Amino acid sequence: MQYRRLGKSGLQVSLLSFGSWVTFHKQIDDSAADELMGMAYDAGINFFDNAETYALGQSEAMMGRVLKKKGWDRTSYVLSSKAYFGWRKPKKPNQTGLSRKHLTEACHEALQRLQTDYLDLYFCHRPDKTVPMEEVVWTMNHLIQQGKVLYWGTSEWSAQEIMEAHMVAERYRLIGPTMEQPEYSMFHREKMENEYLQIFKSIGLGTTIWSPLAAGVLTGKYNEGIPEDSRLAIKGFEWLAAKQLNEQRIAKVRQLTALAQELGCSTAALAIAWCARNENVSTVILGATKASQLTQNLEALAVLPLLTPEVLERIEAILQNKPVLPEW
Repeated sequence: MQYRRLGKSGLQVSLLSFGSWVTFHKQIDDSAADELMGMAYDAGINFFDNAETYALGQSEAMMGRVLKKKGWDRTSYVLSSKAYFGWRKPKKPNQTGLSRKHLTEACHEALQRLQTDYLDLYFCHRPDKTVPMEEVVWTMNHLIQQGKVLYWGTSEWSAQEIMEAHMVAERYRLIGPTMEQPEYSMFHREKMENEYLQIFKSIGLGTTIWSPLAAGVLTGKYNEGIPEDSRLAIKGFEWLAAKQLNEQRIAKVRQLTALAQELGCSTAALAIAWCARNENVSTVILGATKASQLTQNLEALAVLPLLTPEVLERIEAILQNKPVLPEW
């Protein structure tokens, strides 16, 4: 396993990490989660990602039970949660958003469900235009001072919003966001490759990227339709299928699969390695429901050296629908 600094912080996170979105509680039970987290930990993964809204709090509860059973040294792994969406239904005022009340209460609930004394990473899961940025930054700073959170960050914030948070932090001599959790894959590139570039250069920003396989599309398993036991077949996730699946993408995945076969790897490992080769990526969050899937995803580390300039050019040609011209 390789490790990278989380932005300009002193924290080291494994280049590949393990997340629970959709899978925990919805697709797998405690025994499967126990097996997969054990495999991840044994492979050197030290970051486990979660959020209050995943399975309406049940994902955190499941991860908490597994961690308690495992009994791993708490200093050996990094644990996260995210707040914004809430988990209760129906939602009442103050049970969502980034108010001081919700951020604080969501943190307390995450600590209880995860059965831990502190969160290494705590994310504002989305921006909240109804709450003053000063309130958000002060709240996160207080949680850090209280020892409940070690680093705070954002998820799916714009570059402008992240910069505003840093300006507020500088004005009041507070701690600004250390990391951002954006979506990043071969099919979703704008923020990581364009919008955040100036922040990477000027301030430094750790990134814990999610959906490197575009919800599984980049594994090739949807090339012939949606399997019944797949993520995109889950009731309530029709929006995700509509977002990720179309004929143009499937055509590109088929070409990427042919390239992966040439390289002697899976399409999934190729797609994950492609994300990890970006120096501004601190860690790539993996999600798996089976041991075989996780094993395949972990092979991305061995694929990294295979991503030569020529291979990257061929990948880009596929993604941009451009033919690779032969060298005469």
